[in-house]
Amino acid sequence: EGAAHLADALRVNTSLKGLVLGRNNIGPEGAAHLANALRFNASLERLDLGRNNIGPEGAAHLADALQANTSLKVLELENRSVSNAWVQEINDLIQTRGQRVAAVGGVKDKVACTSKREEGTE
Repeated sequence: EGAAHLADALRVNTSLKGLVLGRNNIGPEGAAHLANALRFNASLERLDLGRNNIGPEGAAHLADALQANTSLKVLELENRSVSNAWVQEINDLIQTRGQRVAAVGGVKDKVACTSKREEGTE
């Protein structure tokens, strides 16, 4: 429910550049609300959803949103218990649905999705 309210505000916000939502117990439904907001938000460049429970379903919503979003440069999905299979599933979703995304990788226990713009190759 909290993520839905935050998504409503994020949808219309025009100045916020970064948002850290780590450790907020955001699940797949909350990730879906945030993903919907990302479709409309044109200012957010960095979103940290680390140590939440978005799972593959939430990652799919976020990957879809990346197709419409033109501002997001970094999406962080850190999770201590992230498995290689989960990292691969997110990687596959991003690669097939988000052409703006240049790199997705597991660094220790971190999944970071970085856009071409962030890397300076756009």
